[in-house]
Amino acid sequence: MKNLIFKEGYGYGFDTSACESCGGSCCTGESGYIWVKHDEIEKIADFVNLRVEDFATMYLKKVKHRYSLREKKLAPENYACVFFDEKNRGCSIYPVRPLQCRTFPFWEQFKDDEEEVRKECPGIV
Repeated sequence: MKNLIFKEGYGYGFDTSACESCGGSCCTGESGYIWVKHDEIEKIADFVNLRVEDFATMYLKKVKHRYSLREKKLAPENYACVFFDEKNRGCSIYPVRPLQCRTFPFWEQFKDDEEEVRKECPGIV
C-alpha cells in the first residue's frame, strides 16, 4: 500500500513504501556529512545506551563548529552512515535518526533539482 507524502514548494512526492525495497540508497553513496545537533546526539546516545561523551568519541566527527555522524567505507567510493545496518539494509537508529535523515527527500538542494533526487531515491513520484 502506498503512503504518499507531499510537501509544499516541491514538485514531487515521496512514496514511503519504496523504502522497504530500496536498500538504503539515501544512507549510502559518496562521502558526505550527516549533521546532528546536541539534542539529537543526546537522544541517539540514550538509544544506543551510551553516555554522550562516549557516544561522541565513538560516533561523531567535528567539522568546524558542527558535528556529523561518522561514516564507514563499504567499497571504493561507497560510504554509509555508521548506523546503516548492512544486513537489514536500513537504519539501526531509525526512531531517533537525525533531522537531516527525517526530512529526506525534501531537502532545499532538491527543490529545483528533481532529476538529482530521483537518482538517489526510488520513492520519488
